[in-house]
Amino acid sequence: MGVPAARIVFDEADRAAVAAAAEEILATGALTLGPWTERFEQAFAAEHAAAHAVAVSSGTAALEILLRTVGVRGRDVVVPAVTFYATAGAVLHAGGTPVFADVDPATFALGPATLEAALTPDTAAVVLVHVGGLITPDVDALRTLCDTRGIPLIEDAAHAHGSSHDGRAAGTFGLGAAFSFYPTKVVTSGEGGMVLTASAEVRDEARIYRDQGKGSFGANHHVREGYAWRLSELNAAVGTIHLRRLKEFVEARREVARRYDDALAGIEGLQPLPEPPGCRSNIYKYIALLPPGSDRARFKREVYDGFGVRLAGEVYDLPLHRQPVLGPYQGPPLPAAEDVCARHVCLPVHSDMTEDEIARVIEAVTAVHRRLAAR
Repeated sequence: MGVPAARIVFDEADRAAVAAAAEEILATGALTLGPWTERFEQAFAAEHAAAHAVAVSSGTAALEILLRTVGVRGRDVVVPAVTFYATAGAVLHAGGTPVFADVDPATFALGPATLEAALTPDTAAVVLVHVGGLITPDVDALRTLCDTRGIPLIEDAAHAHGSSHDGRAAGTFGLGAAFSFYPTKVVTSGEGGMVLTASAEVRDEARIYRDQGKGSFGANHHVREGYAWRLSELNAAVGTIHLRRLKEFVEARREVARRYDDALAGIEGLQPLPEPPGCRSNIYKYIALLPPGSDRARFKREVYDGFGVRLAGEVYDLPLHRQPVLGPYQGPPLPAAEDVCARHVCLPVHSDMTEDEIARVIEAVTAVHRRLAAR
């Protein structure tokens, strides 16, 4: 048997709990914005030591809600070039203009210098992305830089459930944060997202935006240009049940990363992205850089053909300023983003990964790298 790129983990007890919750929800007929949504919000906020959480239909929706709350229409929003399309898509859908910034190659995230270079006189917000679950050690410096300019810092924490920096949880460094519960995430609700914030005002705005802009749930009284961004009770139940295993999953993933770190430490030219000082990552992704000029497609193909190991998807293979749909906002070359996007790979990490799977991945990656490097 080979090693898949990803595996979604719901054990027998999880499945039984989800089935019981589904029966309860269907029996009551409370299918949206009910008690399971409240439980999910409260549990997720508590897990991250945050004051408020608002469950929504996706991580993209969570980010767009935050940007709409800030008021970015007609203004600039700084976005790192190394992130998923949805980060820029949320800016566009909120009426803003994405301004792409280069990244620190040590973290794949914004750095103070790259942020400074991208700020404009009309910057309305800055989006900091925790790529792969890593929180940059510059997070406080980035927040200070934003604060001195009067610019809100928003976290795209789609990858970062349970990650922390100096004991402080992802999602608590800016005005608000957006999390995703897409199936591949460390914790999933099937589909869904969460707004995390210390601000009661942002919480209230998020609740309005997610329900078609209504001022109250039971009234036909619309005060914002909202959308159908509600999370169903069934999704909320799945997320609540899966969230109970977050600490267990993170520790399991961190053990996989420790094994990979040890195995790859002595391999010249294959460079794991180290965990930054002060960061405790959830290891949503295990990122390693191939040597400059490497043929990544060939590397991945030989790892699979020879050993049955499928490498996880990159984060990301094409920087945002090179995405065809974002061509009108391309801006200048961003050399660090272009370099790291071109030559990194992500080793598979599962929340229930076996010893045999870990050994197979190490064998595959080591053998293929050495063979290609010798040519």
